[in-house]
Amino acid sequence: MSTYQDNFRKITPYVPGEQSKEKDIVKINANENPYPPSPKACKVLKDFNAESLRFYPNANATVLKEVLAKYYGVGVQNVFVGNGSDDVLALAFQSFFCSDKPIAYPDITYSFYPVWCDLFGIPYVNYPLDADFRINPEDYKAANGGVVLPNPNAPTSLGEGEQFVRRIMDYNPDSVVIIDEAYVDFGGYSSVPLTKEYGNLLVTGTFSKSRSLAGLRIGFAIGSAELISVLEAVKNSYNSYTVDSLAIAMGIASVEDEEYFRSTVNKVIATRKRITDELRTLGFEVLDSQTNFIMATHSRYSMKDMFEYLKTKKVFIRYFSLPRIEKYVRITIGTDKEMDRFIAEVRNFLEENK
Repeated sequence: MSTYQDNFRKITPYVPGEQSKEKDIVKINANENPYPPSPKACKVLKDFNAESLRFYPNANATVLKEVLAKYYGVGVQNVFVGNGSDDVLALAFQSFFCSDKPIAYPDITYSFYPVWCDLFGIPYVNYPLDADFRINPEDYKAANGGVVLPNPNAPTSLGEGEQFVRRIMDYNPDSVVIIDEAYVDFGGYSSVPLTKEYGNLLVTGTFSKSRSLAGLRIGFAIGSAELISVLEAVKNSYNSYTVDSLAIAMGIASVEDEEYFRSTVNKVIATRKRITDELRTLGFEVLDSQTNFIMATHSRYSMKDMFEYLKTKKVFIRYFSLPRIEKYVRITIGTDKEMDRFIAEVRNFLEENK
């Protein structure tokens, strides 16, 4: 006998990093920026006229698009904005991955990709990273219904350069290729200039990482006018007002505060180098990160045990119980003070388990 529950969608959702409510913790498990947003963006929040919220925001977020277009050296018609890059990517999956052919992406990558494929009924194929956790562009020669690659990749932290992206594009002239650049500001190569050469290239970005606005939810995409127009049509068939008025105003202020943006990004990069060096001195293997996090392992110690130990010390990092990376942990770069506490507790773990 059937019931209404038989009509429920059966899906395994994306699982974000643990969001502990404990006090006095070092929260370096969700790739959040340890520094506050731009002071100019904070001033917008302080001065914001709450009464204006009774009106709908500009459905096209036109001014924010104009600011982003100027910043990236593209036309306004080449910019799309949405409610965080997850929203932008989900809309892109619905917009461009509509064939019977499987889309292609790596086996170790952002774990939301398979969730969207299952949700939207998109067939997909995974290509394994090599032994060094690198993407092999030759895998993406095969016929497909689209390609999506994070660059730099997550959770590996590794990035690829211009020639890599060009090879991917040259192998896939008949598919839309999405390059997810959530972490590119921390030292990666940006494919945005290539969108002027390749009409089938879409580059996505976010304000959540390098601009410290994860709680505001602003994402964007840059691509040909043709791709952007399709994204707009899908968005307006689903939710016309994806970016709220406050997000638009604060996003504009953030982009216009280049000095602050560069200073915080450089702080993260400097701390990343210091912590990488310190962990390597302690015998850890650390991948060469181009993100605001690092992937690390140790030949003599269980990273799952270290993850659990650090939790008892109120230091939260990320452990993935997944094939090939179950011996690694992912560590977001926090402030110098937070990372000093992390290193101190790591030393305690090593000492207690030697």
